[in-house]
Amino acid sequence: MENQDLELEQEDLLTEKDLAAKSDRYFEATGRRKTATARVRIFTRGEKEFLVNNKSYKDYFTVEEDRETAISSMKKMKCLDKFRVTAIVNGGGRGAQAEAVRHGTARALVEFNNNFKKRLRKVGYLTRDPRMRERKKFGLKRARRAPQWAKR
Repeated sequence: MENQDLELEQEDLLTEKDLAAKSDRYFEATGRRKTATARVRIFTRGEKEFLVNNKSYKDYFTVEEDRETAISSMKKMKCLDKFRVTAIVNGGGRGAQAEAVRHGTARALVEFNNNFKKRLRKVGYLTRDPRMRERKKFGLKRARRAPQWAKR
């Protein structure tokens, strides 16, 4: 009898754990710009905050323009205070990272609600900017900059 009761209690614990895992549901997307990559997760439950590399986006992006760029997709859909957003960003510079976060949040919002797609596409937040740095060629100083030419 005691063994059966223990087994039932263990089964109940497993279901409670499963429910806890499901209640902390999130939508994940990847955003990119130049060499910056952002893995963005939008949580439906929890404290409503915007974290970039475990820091507040206001602390991570020191320039106001980058802050506005990073949260612009959330602002456009008027849901900045409705989700907990975490972004893990690496590579690139600060501007490219901000745009990667914007791209990732826009993709995650579309995953959350497909009706957001039309408005985000119209503003251009779902389009991956393909411009990359051109590679250096041999015999040149940079991608296109040739060494100084001397006539004699």
